[in-house]
Amino acid sequence: MKGVAGVEFDVMNRRMTIEHDARASRDAILAKIKSVGMTPTIQAQGERSHSSDPDGSDVEARTRLPVAAVASGGELVQLGSSGVLAFAAEVLAWSSKAEHSWPILVMSAAAVLLGGVPTLRKGLIALRTLTLNINFLMTVAVVGAFAVGEYPEAAMVVFLFAVAELIEKYSLERARNAVRGLMEMAPETAFVKHPDASGGAWKEVPAGDVALDSVVRVRPGERVPLDGTVVAGASAVNQAPITGESVPVDKAEGDQVFAGTINESGVLEFQVTGGKDQTTLARIIRTVQEAQSARAPTQRFVDRFARVYTPTVVVMAILVALVPPLVFQQPWMRWVYEALVLLVIACPCALVISTPVTVVSGLAAAARRGILIKGGIYLEEGRRLRVIAVDKTGTITEGRPRVQDVRPLNSLASDSILRLAASIDAGSDHPVARAVTAAWTQQKTEAVGALFPVQHFTSVTGKGVTGIIDGAPYFLGNHRFAHERGVCTPAVEAVLGELEAKGQTAIVLTDDRSALGVIAVADAPRESSREAVRQLHALGLCTVMLSGDNQRTAEAVAQGVGIDDARGELLPEDKVASVTQLTDRWGHVGMVGDGVNDAPALAQASIGFAMGAAGTDTALEVADVALMQDDLGGVPAFIQLSRQTARVLRQNITLALGIKVVFFALAITGVATLWMAVVADMGASLLVVGNGLRLLRPAGVTSSTPHGDAA
Repeated sequence: MKGVAGVEFDVMNRRMTIEHDARASRDAILAKIKSVGMTPTIQAQGERSHSSDPDGSDVEARTRLPVAAVASGGELVQLGSSGVLAFAAEVLAWSSKAEHSWPILVMSAAAVLLGGVPTLRKGLIALRTLTLNINFLMTVAVVGAFAVGEYPEAAMVVFLFAVAELIEKYSLERARNAVRGLMEMAPETAFVKHPDASGGAWKEVPAGDVALDSVVRVRPGERVPLDGTVVAGASAVNQAPITGESVPVDKAEGDQVFAGTINESGVLEFQVTGGKDQTTLARIIRTVQEAQSARAPTQRFVDRFARVYTPTVVVMAILVALVPPLVFQQPWMRWVYEALVLLVIACPCALVISTPVTVVSGLAAAARRGILIKGGIYLEEGRRLRVIAVDKTGTITEGRPRVQDVRPLNSLASDSILRLAASIDAGSDHPVARAVTAAWTQQKTEAVGALFPVQHFTSVTGKGVTGIIDGAPYFLGNHRFAHERGVCTPAVEAVLGELEAKGQTAIVLTDDRSALGVIAVADAPRESSREAVRQLHALGLCTVMLSGDNQRTAEAVAQGVGIDDARGELLPEDKVASVTQLTDRWGHVGMVGDGVNDAPALAQASIGFAMGAAGTDTALEVADVALMQDDLGGVPAFIQLSRQTARVLRQNITLALGIKVVFFALAITGVATLWMAVVADMGASLLVVGNGLRLLRPAGVTSSTPHGDAA
């Protein structure tokens, strides 16, 4: 249509998005859709932009038009009647040997009218628009069967096709329901506290009407309606719908709760931090829905193949109908009939439908496990990963370092060193800085005094911090920073070496002349890290740790959890260079980080994984795959699912094309009949849909390629 800039189709949600300007009015678009036999309903219309085309009309008005397709009771009765008549016509023709009698013709025609009018109507529309779809092919087959006198067979073809289509629709509903189930996890109402009411009464209101900072109550057994922070009460909350965690998580004052999770024991009151459309669950749903539009490589290949395949087979059918009678003087009726069989078999329905169903099932299965995949391309490409690079802090370790030791290097006492370091670190939000200030807070005494005021605080990326206290400059940083300051004497190196050999991070406090003391900080590895690394090795992947920490500490932590290679003292740009180098060597590299500090490396990797993305907008933005909980185990689970998805896609393509090849041979040799062709075509569709839905079943991580092969 004139004025239409683009059309996008979301088959799984029965929705199309049309981008158009004023030259294509909404009414004209609706009329055009109705002309192809569909009933459009406007779901939402986006805002018009302020940009204009040459004639001054606004552009980018978006209209979403879902098409419903559910059989009613009346339609089921019609379909059943069609089947009875078709079966009766077949039995009467077989028993009487009078296939062309009037009773058989009437019963067959009635069966076609009861069960095949929608197909015939769509076939005529396809003929008018020159679209070679299944409805066009079926219409040609039915009309052709009547033309050659195969009345009962035409009736049976119509009935079988209608039944198969109905089964296919219900099968597709399972894939749609997998995503729709996410939407239904959050309750539609919430109990909100009204402070103006007597005694702070609770009132049930629609979740979409709850204002920010409102206090909401959730009783045992209820689902949390919105995201928020607990202000009163304590309970265990089942977070499996969001993070995939199998064990309920204890929640108390100050903890975060997510919409869609289940409160299991006590009463919780929480303060709302986001509206209904801004919850973590809402972001998950949007991401899954948008991911369906990002076509996987196999899906793009299948679409291109189908555009060539169908016209080619139609030409073959024409040749089958014409060449034997014209060249070899064969009977016309027989070869026209075989051409009709070939047309029915030709439809690439099973091939085309196999990829979106499989990909959507995989995306929904991943979301159930707390793994959010940004598109089908990443779900399919995950199987190619050979190396997984991981950040240390917050990924392998808990991300909550604690001070383990303070070593004075001159006359200053340990308390004084910690006080100076905490004063400078108070201006930093780095995990190590927070550990130092927390340690000072826990052991401060009146004798030690309060933190010093710091002037000219400066953060040196990847090295440390500086500041001026009482007019004197102080420097607090890692081994590299101390070395650059020229204070690493043999005595200092000995202390640093001892601490780093234990896997501790050593930070050095210096003035403008010498080192004053060393503070040892340790960040314990997560309990799940070792098992996750073992699973990655079982899947045949090599593991590399990229850390800003010193090399000795990085090696100690890596050895503790079983990582193959540790690279320390890396700045953000060094991590990017390491990912590039690994990519050049291995081809496909995944990078796991916190989604913020590691953003450059995540972007450089073949697939970027953000850890602990629940409630974090930034993590969802920068990564290709978001792991909703702080568990590295999501990475091997994703790779396992990716490999399973690839296997199912290959199986579906093989099934769809293999059945076609077999029936092509049967059609050309005269063995296949029209109703057999319908059963084969729609049976293949049902097989690939059912096979794709297998991805929704839970699955664990199993061993694949031996680790030694990848290493």
